[in-house]
Amino acid sequence: MNCIVVDDEAHAIELLTLHIEQTPFLKLVGTASNPAEALQLLNSTEVDLVFLDIQMPGMSGIELLQVLNDRYKVILTTAFREYALDGFDHHAVDYLLKPIFFPRFLMAVQRAQEAISVPKKETEDFILVKTEYKGKFVKIKTHDIIYIEGKGKYVCFHTKDGEQIMALLNIGGLEEKLPTERFIRIHKSFIIAVPFIIMIQGNTVQLEFTKNQIPVGQTYRDTFMAQMMDKVLTNKSKDEPGPVDPIR
Repeated sequence: MNCIVVDDEAHAIELLTLHIEQTPFLKLVGTASNPAEALQLLNSTEVDLVFLDIQMPGMSGIELLQVLNDRYKVILTTAFREYALDGFDHHAVDYLLKPIFFPRFLMAVQRAQEAISVPKKETEDFILVKTEYKGKFVKIKTHDIIYIEGKGKYVCFHTKDGEQIMALLNIGGLEEKLPTERFIRIHKSFIIAVPFIIMIQGNTVQLEFTKNQIPVGQTYRDTFMAQMMDKVLTNKSKDEPGPVDPIR
């Protein structure tokens, strides 16, 4: 989502800029220190989401929100909790109370993303994972994941674009949260995406977009093969007679 920050305090813009840079599905396309600058920016740039301070000289954020008239999704930022109700009256998506902490920021922008997606009737299935770098979260589309590899306290997401994204997660806990119609665990260290299976040979699986052979663990083999049998095509049904000896 393209977003802008409108605030008359430089340190507030700096903090929101930092939060935006840490959020993979947000792109900062501009900042403004007053509503007049914000309007110029909105008229010249494609914007989905506005972070809007309420208390500004000349024109308040609430007054600017009335001018925008639902053309953009707006998250209000304020140091005063009592102003939040006014924002909801004018259909703000959420409000952030200063000082703005990243977990609360992330909750608000996810709400904004949902509000933008619903009118377009588009649902994009994704997960947001905490990486090995402190304070950094990465969005991964579930349909891009080929397989997931457990590495101790971490897991590595292998995607069809060739990315390998390390996340501070336990593979067992992750397994419970993934959609079972798409993902299946086949080894203590591997979860694979079923739609990417090319070949099953012995105790290994070959997937699209990777040359790696994924092992099938003995503990998981029966469950995995039972699920795969629904996809197996045969030339002969159970009731079909066997081959007939030639007439002599």
